[in-house]
Amino acid sequence: MKTYQNRNEVEEEYKWDLTSFFKNEQDFNKTFAEVEKRIAKIPEYIGCTKDAYKLFEFLNFEIETTALFEDLYVYAHLINDEELGISKNIERKNKTIILNGKLETALSFFDPELLKLTNEEYQNLFITNPNLNEYKVLLDDIYRLKDHILNEEEDIIVTKLVNAMDHFDDISSTMLNKNHNYGKIKLSDGSKITITSTNFRKLMRDQNQEIRKKAYLSYHKVIDQYSDINANLLNSYISMEEQLAKIYKYQSSWEHKLFSLKLSDKVFKTLCQTTEKNLDVLQKFYTLKKHVLKLEPFNSYDLSVPMNQNTKEYTIKDAQEIIRKSLAPLGKEYLAKFEKIITNRYIDYCEYKGKCSGGYSFGTLKQDSRILLSFNGNLDSVSTIAHEAGHNVHHQFIKENNKIQYLNSPNIVCEVASLTNEFLLSNYLVNNGEDKLEKLAGLENILNVIENNLFGAVREGIMEQKMYEVVANDGSLTKEYLDNLSRKSLKKYCGPSIKVHKYAKDGWVTRSHYYMNYYLFSYAICVCVAAVVAEKIINNDQEMLKNYLQFLKTGSDQTPAEIYAILGIDLESEQTYDEAIKYFAKLINKYQEIYEGDGNE
Repeated sequence: MKTYQNRNEVEEEYKWDLTSFFKNEQDFNKTFAEVEKRIAKIPEYIGCTKDAYKLFEFLNFEIETTALFEDLYVYAHLINDEELGISKNIERKNKTIILNGKLETALSFFDPELLKLTNEEYQNLFITNPNLNEYKVLLDDIYRLKDHILNEEEDIIVTKLVNAMDHFDDISSTMLNKNHNYGKIKLSDGSKITITSTNFRKLMRDQNQEIRKKAYLSYHKVIDQYSDINANLLNSYISMEEQLAKIYKYQSSWEHKLFSLKLSDKVFKTLCQTTEKNLDVLQKFYTLKKHVLKLEPFNSYDLSVPMNQNTKEYTIKDAQEIIRKSLAPLGKEYLAKFEKIITNRYIDYCEYKGKCSGGYSFGTLKQDSRILLSFNGNLDSVSTIAHEAGHNVHHQFIKENNKIQYLNSPNIVCEVASLTNEFLLSNYLVNNGEDKLEKLAGLENILNVIENNLFGAVREGIMEQKMYEVVANDGSLTKEYLDNLSRKSLKKYCGPSIKVHKYAKDGWVTRSHYYMNYYLFSYAICVCVAAVVAEKIINNDQEMLKNYLQFLKTGSDQTPAEIYAILGIDLESEQTYDEAIKYFAKLINKYQEIYEGDGNE
């Protein structure tokens, strides 16, 4: 496929168009100045919770200010990611980060002030000014924090301290991605490359086992050498989270998390128990991989190598057309929104030196999201487009069907839209792949998604809970404890097919999600729901399709449980997770069937 040395070489149609944010730097600076003026005006609203009409005025003012700020913040980050290291872009990005701190500080009066109201005073606001009902769910979400209130001065102090302290993930990331020297490795063609955290995953997919082994040992030897520091960082982060929970009058960080998600502990207990009850299905997948790869022993550093040699390259046009066809079961309304992504140039596709790596979808209250990719022509890149397009279309649906204050989608919901697309892509390739290898590659992609996002996320989520328990009971997270916890967990999940290498325990060091306070469980729940939804839509269940489109249109004025109820899914029910794991088992059997057949099933 075509490669690019720099951004100037990339065709315009493959760069995102950000002009709907700001036409030029002058336009950006004008909005920046407007937000600064608005921040200066916010103190005029102190005391507004006593006046139902002044409160309504403030809420309108605040949401508009936030919307303007979000455009500045996201635009600055998008521009910076186009080409890292450019001083002008870094300065613009840092300006918006500082502005964010000023906005948060200016708004910090509001929650404590609202929470001081008695229940009678609070309810009377909506009687006095019925227009406030537009914001009632939003205000109720704040008012339910009444038992977890700090006074205004305390809240400002805590906010400033957290902003100053919470750089544990940044430090860990800097060590892993910049400071460590992982050495060099000789490739099959005789060339030598420097091992980095960015190319390490690619090296683990190399067909040459000796290359994988050498890269694995070189990388993890360094990780292991410095993991004491990472243990201290993780211990400090979790200590901060536990202390913050207690400051805000929760028994623990986990109780705080459940409160914020509006979900019961039973949801997560059921998820974990059902998953661990079905580890034989995961281990069947590993047995299949071992059989297909013909490796004995099958080591930790062999887990990421593809089971088949699908070397087909896809152009960006190919990828767009395959995704278009794979999403056809979702109907015309959905496809129209996918076309909007393509025609409006919402995606920045190509990779070149200096561009931020990875893939994400980043939107605002006013703007449809923009998608950053590192498209390299393989099936993973096609799958990433489908995944991020799911987020974009979901955002479009929510924007069109909800008031601006309810445009957010909870993390524990939003991944369903992206993962459902990946399931549909896999199904399309199985049925329409040009050859056996492409069919198997499509299946393997979704099998890996379930392995990582269900079994992997639950395994590490349970580990995370145990880490918090240690810290909550006045213990400390040490390298020795975390290594041992990781080792036991891996052996339990991997089963007899995999020889767990002594360095495999270091996985906790590289897992940035441990600095995101129980975020891993969100992946597990979303992938289970996506599996259930996709299988029914694939089987032409029109009721599920109708419900799924309604699900995508539902805003944050509904709780996660209410949003999932639209799909007929109960997160406390074992059936939800059982169905997903049974689908995983079906896909494993399908892979084996195609692998052992002629590819024309």
